[in-house]
Amino acid sequence: MGSRGRPRGGREPERRPEPEPEPVVPEGGRAERRRLARRVRRRRRTRRAGELPLLVVVALCIALLLKTFLVQAFFIPSGSMEQTIQIGDRVLVDKLTPWFGSEVERGDVVVFKDPGGWLKGEVARPASDPVGVKQVKQTLTFIGLLPSADEQDLIKRVIGVGGDTVQCCDARGRVTVNGSPLDEPYVNPGNAPSEIRFEVRVPAGRLFVMGDHRANSADSRYHLDEAFEGTIDENGVVGEAVVIAWPFGHWRRLETPATFRMVPDQARREAHGRRRRRRGTPFA
Repeated sequence: MGSRGRPRGGREPERRPEPEPEPVVPEGGRAERRRLARRVRRRRRTRRAGELPLLVVVALCIALLLKTFLVQAFFIPSGSMEQTIQIGDRVLVDKLTPWFGSEVERGDVVVFKDPGGWLKGEVARPASDPVGVKQVKQTLTFIGLLPSADEQDLIKRVIGVGGDTVQCCDARGRVTVNGSPLDEPYVNPGNAPSEIRFEVRVPAGRLFVMGDHRANSADSRYHLDEAFEGTIDENGVVGEAVVIAWPFGHWRRLETPATFRMVPDQARREAHGRRRRRRGTPFA
């Protein structure tokens, strides 16, 4: 051995560090942490509760914008469009495409404002609701969350547009547009295409409309003696009905019948004829 108390080789024996004692947490510290945790949870609940009214307001604003510019639901209170659309059906009306310059076409089913006196005797008014329920329904309808039951709106099918000549009837009892007979499978079973005979040249910017339930529709045919021969102003059209949304058993798209694709465009044909006459060599 070298120095006293040292092992040979001159190396010190390794000493393991003693573990540090765990800090003693007073009981008051744990209680304080629990109080802080409860306070944080209360703040989170309060913040969520405060956010709920804001979320409701945002949802209502979005619904109002959708109703105003995009899509609106309408309640059908009469049978003037049976069997295509039945009493009590809810239809969705496209209000967006007119903003992009889309024009109403023959065969479209449109919702429009009452031109004046058209609703007399046709609309069955909905049953009255109790006080309170009525106001809630009116609010939800205003923002578009419930279908509109506004008695100032009508729904019909467009038969003729500006420049068209709509006539009834040909030798086989069919309605014709610009001389082209319409094949109308959508007309309510048992109804004739029209019991009223007429011939109307539709003014520019106006529409000749008829209900699919021809025996139960106070449409353009019943206003022939009025100004514009029963046609309606295009500006009064709210939008095109594109789908029956409720009840689910009646769900279907409202597409343009194929028969309207065969109708010649009278206005274009006449304009084309005028251009040809202008281009021709004048007689000497």
